[in-house]
Amino acid sequence: MTEQASGAHHPQPRARTAGGPQQPATVEHVTGAQSLIRSLEEVGADTVFGIPGGAILPAYDPMMDSSKVRHVLVRHEQGAGHAATGYAQATGRVGVCMATSGPGATNLVTPIADAHMDSVPLVAITGQVASKAIGTDAFQEADICGITMPITKHNFLVTDPTEIPRTIAEAFHIAATGRPGPVLVDIAKDALQAQTTFTWPPHTELPGYRPVTKPHAKQIREAARLIVESKRPVLYVGGGVMKAGATAELKVLAELTGAPVTTTLMALGSFPDSHPQHVGMPGMHGSVTAVTALQKSDLLITLGARFDDRVTGKLDSFAPYAKVVHADIDPAEIGKNRAADVPIVGDAREVIADLIVAVQAEHDAGHRGDYTAWWKDLNRWRETYPLGYDLPEDGTLSPQQVIERIGKLAPADTIYAAGVGQHQMWAAHFIGYEEPSTWLNSGGAGTMGYAVPAAMGAKAGQPDRTVWAIDGDGCFQMTNQELVTCALNNIPIKVAIINNGALGMVRQWQTLFYNQRYSNTVLHSGPEANGLVTAGKASGGTRVPDFVKLSEAMGCVAMRCEDPAELDAVIAKANAINDRPVVIDFIVHEDAQVWPMVAAGTSNDEVMAARGVRPDFGDNEDD
Repeated sequence: MTEQASGAHHPQPRARTAGGPQQPATVEHVTGAQSLIRSLEEVGADTVFGIPGGAILPAYDPMMDSSKVRHVLVRHEQGAGHAATGYAQATGRVGVCMATSGPGATNLVTPIADAHMDSVPLVAITGQVASKAIGTDAFQEADICGITMPITKHNFLVTDPTEIPRTIAEAFHIAATGRPGPVLVDIAKDALQAQTTFTWPPHTELPGYRPVTKPHAKQIREAARLIVESKRPVLYVGGGVMKAGATAELKVLAELTGAPVTTTLMALGSFPDSHPQHVGMPGMHGSVTAVTALQKSDLLITLGARFDDRVTGKLDSFAPYAKVVHADIDPAEIGKNRAADVPIVGDAREVIADLIVAVQAEHDAGHRGDYTAWWKDLNRWRETYPLGYDLPEDGTLSPQQVIERIGKLAPADTIYAAGVGQHQMWAAHFIGYEEPSTWLNSGGAGTMGYAVPAAMGAKAGQPDRTVWAIDGDGCFQMTNQELVTCALNNIPIKVAIINNGALGMVRQWQTLFYNQRYSNTVLHSGPEANGLVTAGKASGGTRVPDFVKLSEAMGCVAMRCEDPAELDAVIAKANAINDRPVVIDFIVHEDAQVWPMVAAGTSNDEVMAARGVRPDFGDNEDD
């Protein structure tokens, strides 16, 4: 099995346990279901998000007897998957979700795909119909291994109860090591019901799975040489740095080199936003300085990033003057989108630690980069094109202002989970992220409905931290039922609904590229509003649903805020309530837009600082 291998598991020869020394085996006579719960206890799983159903039901009986595994009964399997992802992102541990066969399992497909895109360590456990019924179109049967093969790091079909401990041990090991990712374990119902023996630690063997963590010394030395020789380097930092726990090392490397740092959407918080070397987030809605720094750079030191299309824009025009150092633990990412002059396969923490030593050696030998002119340009761009927004002329709430004030008034170690769309980009820009694992979002898949269940999972994993979900009114209507789960399970998250009465990012594209024909993006009124509507007013209309009443019905404290003068007081009241979930319906102006912006399919050279505002860099094309 390769680093990204997938497919139904075939029995393998027994060998030593993956990772760590052997311990004396513990043998118990149990059912397969009891073996599953005991295995979860042994691998350190303390929280499972799920819903019982026929095929997985045998596993739910022994779960009642476990004092180590807490089960959180969600309202939809998608909520279970996103909650497990939020738990994993906030804690650094493997998230666990559980569902029954057929529709229960297929409802996990979206969060599994989401975790796969964002490299989140996740183990999804599903029940399957009895082994003899597999392939017969039995009641609630679905080939979930086949369905999820392209979106899991690996998956297993277990029909023999003796294989359960080994499979769980391997699943957690695969999910958490190398490039993290989701692993599915599908267990036939008769395997859960049958008598077996539980042995721990199990004998495991993963013969093709050997992630390379230590980088090649020659490549490291070559990267260090390019860094000190370059005139316009940029540290292009992706989510892999966060996954590797390499944020402290990154800060040392950045300050040692003196190079500017740009952190992708998945890497926010891996380098302090307030640090003078941080030039912002790159990409379609990145800061002008970050986007332009990459375009004008002569060297990209790419750490745990994958040259995603949202960062590069039109790929063949991206960073045209730059040589590329590309370090990633997944060799499949290197050269996939952009050829690397210096490819480095390895764990980001190991890579950065070795780079620090190599750059220091270059400095000791009298070789040091001079980036004075580069910083003069960067600082001019920062001063000329800072992030900002205009307040609505009619005195209504600005969504950017709402999000900015939430960030200013929240405790320092607050965790933020965002949905997808305009509010996601505003939350990325207008909240300061100083620490790792304080920003959770669906970056690769762009999953609407992510925020509420992800915030729930984060709060379950970090109960002493404040957790805010920044959500849009469109996203909120996809998974808000998990507020019931929060209310009943003492998971007091806080939710800000940025309510502009529309699918905001889609509406923005309709404004810019579809002649303001707002087809089916208006949420607050009936069908007559989904044609050409008058722009320029605050959202409101019939307010169906009424988010305050809906949230109160689900056991939450709920408030509405429409007046900027009340903004701080409402946020402070929400911050003071910690015994139940809080939801605030912020009625904001519907025409607010996300800027800067690079239109899809165009070059990053075409970045617009604001609508109708094209940056003038005052340089030559060949600079």
